[in-house]
Amino acid sequence: MNNPVVNLNDIKNKIKLKLNNLNKDKVSKIIAVSKTFSMDKILPLVDYGHNDFGENKVQETLDKWSEIKSKKDHIKLHLIGKLQSNKVKFAVKIFDYIHSVDSEKLARKIADEIKKNQRQIKIFIQVNIGREDQKAGIEINDLETFYNYCLDLNLNVIGLMCIPPLDHNPEQYFSEMQSLNEKLKLPELSMGMSSDYLKAIEYSSTFVRIGSNIFGKRD
Repeated sequence: MNNPVVNLNDIKNKIKLKLNNLNKDKVSKIIAVSKTFSMDKILPLVDYGHNDFGENKVQETLDKWSEIKSKKDHIKLHLIGKLQSNKVKFAVKIFDYIHSVDSEKLARKIADEIKKNQRQIKIFIQVNIGREDQKAGIEINDLETFYNYCLDLNLNVIGLMCIPPLDHNPEQYFSEMQSLNEKLKLPELSMGMSSDYLKAIEYSSTFVRIGSNIFGKRD
């Protein structure tokens, strides 16, 4: 039987071993990607004391998490999917981190709603690191200008996020992301999923987004 707590601890041990081998002190946080999973699969991790969970749909998140989050303030919710501007006012009420900011329009809307709701939300800028036409994310050549635009809006940008192209070795993309993050002197870096999180950690990822390796395959 699939046991999320056992799986989580197995991943933690692998990360700890990897960091020891790399002589790195900073612990990489695990975002348990709970999107589409029901609360009966998620609650064992909540009860165990895990803090960080990832969702990709605003309404699903409100339905699943509002009650639990009001009782357990240690829970931190990460929006890891595309955020439509008409959903921002709802997203700002429930999420603590937004990993997918990639346009001036979206950044401006988030800044406005943060001000209205008096909430502290941490922001990652999504980078289209694979230069893919169909994928979200700011273009690399526009990154520094967009980062400064976000700062002018008083957004708390803590790092960059990427999803490398499927069926490619992610290493070159992780390396490029590490360089971009260092150039902007940002403290956090969101990259790495179930198939490549250990490789991402080699390139200084501080948040890894893991779903199927914790919860099992989605239906």
